[in-house]
Amino acid sequence: QVQLVESGGGLVQAGGSLRLSCAASGRTLSSIRFMGWFRQAPTKEREFVARINWSAAGTYYAESVKGRFTISRDNAKNTVYLQMNSLKPEDTAVYYCAAVEYGSDWRRPDYWGQGTQVTVSS
Repeated sequence: QVQLVESGGGLVQAGGSLRLSCAASGRTLSSIRFMGWFRQAPTKEREFVARINWSAAGTYYAESVKGRFTISRDNAKNTVYLQMNSLKPEDTAVYYCAAVEYGSDWRRPDYWGQGTQVTVSS
């Protein structure tokens, strides 16, 4: 099992920045291929935001956040970050950290965090 705990959400004005953190723990971290972020806005389905390879180079972003958001990791701390710049009101959502094991579909993560609210005011 892998446990994921997010932090860093909050309220920010449009154009501002926030950094989310996701601390991972558990005995099976070596089985993780990707770590990533998804988000869910009110009345909308959960959507992919960004992912990063856990043990190799490689990142991938949704078109809606490309150039504004940056995902990074610190393997020594078992932590993944999402730096969000130039935030827009449409970025308002609950952001979820996710982990994908080798052999799993990255669009259907095996583990989820509890979520952290990000609200961007206009």
